Amino acid sequence: MSPSLAALLLLLSINGNLALKICSFNVRSFGETKTENQNAMDVIVKVIKRCDIILLMEIKDSSNMICPMLVERLNGEKLVSVKKSYLYHDYQAGDADVFSREPFVVWFQSPHTAVKDFVIVPLHTTPETSVKEIDELADVYLDVKRRWKAENFIFMGDFNAGCSYVPKKAWESIRLRTDPRFIWLIGDREDTTVKKSTNCAYDRIVLRGQEIVDSVVPKSSSVFDFQKAYGLTDEEALDVSDHFPVEFKLQSSRAITNRKKSVSLKKKKKARRS
Repeated sequence: MSPSLAALLLLLSINGNLALKICSFNVRSFGETKTENQNAMDVIVKVIKRCDIILLMEIKDSSNMICPMLVERLNGEKLVSVKKSYLYHDYQAGDADVFSREPFVVWFQSPHTAVKDFVIVPLHTTPETSVKEIDELADVYLDVKRRWKAENFIFMGDFNAGCSYVPKKAWESIRLRTDPRFIWLIGDREDTTVKKSTNCAYDRIVLRGQEIVDSVVPKSSSVFDFQKAYGLTDEEALDVSDHFPVEFKLQSSRAITNRKKSVSLKKKKKARRS
């Protein structure tokens, strides 16, 4: 995957909220046909506008028109910047290349959040090889850490991490699950699919690094049901995608400062009473 395509995959949408909302959305075959469906496009833009950083998957755009078109419809102040990026190549000796789409890794600087920098590793697996691909993210983690000495990581995307693609026994062979230092924000019982006939937690967000884990806004990780939020019929929702976005928020540095001040004031009042 070229860096230009990766720019379509990982898109910045900026708003002025205190917390930084990070989202992942498989838009399903996001190409010319979908851009001509105005109702679907309106919903897609609404979903993107809810987020500060969003990972978009299944963009099919050889003419490079979709990203500029989306940027035209989005406005706001830039809250993060790209520190470094690279395309991960799975070339380790004696290790098969398991990724169907090798991750384009991005290191962000985020001056307005409690955690000041974090790496996003996107992944969209092929269903039949999802177990091996999710497990291989542990190698990506080690490679990025060796290159950049980064500490805070977000792994997210359409992992196809549910139902028949990842049976219960298979989790034992996935290092991202067996290592307790990887924190899964979207649980196995969530449903990230639009179709009523399926109930699968395909889309996931996983964190690594105590600082970023501690910076997550409590109860902010969730599946965003745009069908319910925007009152869509089943057909209208499936015109948008067969996946719901997943998301979470990082606390702002201002929120952390205010909390510390509040704790300090409570301690002072308690000291005066005693």
